[in-house]
Amino acid sequence: MAKDCFTFKQFSVYQDRCAMKVGTDGTLLGAWAHAPEGRCRILDIGTGTGLIAMMMAQRYPQAEIVGVDISSEACAQARENVKYSPFFKRVSIVNSDIAEYDSGELFDTIVSNPPYFVNSLNCPDENRTIARHSDSLSYKDLLKQVIRLLSDEGNFSLVIPTESISAIESEAAFEGLFLSRKCLIKTTPRKSPKRVLMEFHKYPSGHIDISEEVLETSPNVRSEWYSNLTKDFYL
Repeated sequence: MAKDCFTFKQFSVYQDRCAMKVGTDGTLLGAWAHAPEGRCRILDIGTGTGLIAMMMAQRYPQAEIVGVDISSEACAQARENVKYSPFFKRVSIVNSDIAEYDSGELFDTIVSNPPYFVNSLNCPDENRTIARHSDSLSYKDLLKQVIRLLSDEGNFSLVIPTESISAIESEAAFEGLFLSRKCLIKTTPRKSPKRVLMEFHKYPSGHIDISEEVLETSPNVRSEWYSNLTKDFYL
């Protein structure tokens, strides 16, 4: 059973009312995604508990962050998490289908830990199904909204299973997004990568930074890379 609360160095995340719980995927993305220094606008699509939104707020102290989620329960919990964090003045939570969301301004950075179960059996919990299954937000639909909401010089980062790489890259190329960074994630040195972090821009960068990293060098021993990436968050 997942814990009802995760405590990080600067904030806590309650998750008893959220379908999707705090996990490694969201923590990786919140620590890895780039945003401009100084004043900027960041959008977290499918914010859930608000974890990634608050991580970006901690890393970028002049940024204004909006977390959008289709689940009213998730949004209610995210608002509570934000309310008791140091970032409550800079993070807002919006309950909306991302296709219907319009802030009136474009975003410098968009991040998302999107639904990832494709063509698999839906679970009985409707909220959990919406959060986990890509039939509620396909990669194609996600990228269409990214193109609509991202500034010309902005960047979009996401975390997905490695088996979805070709699907995302194909849809991104079709929508006019260009890969700039890709980090393959292995849980242990001997295992094949299961997740990938990817960053896209509206214009080709001329160079794609591709890397492969490991989370644990042995059971319960974080790698140097993972420790350095998350040192400002994990207790």
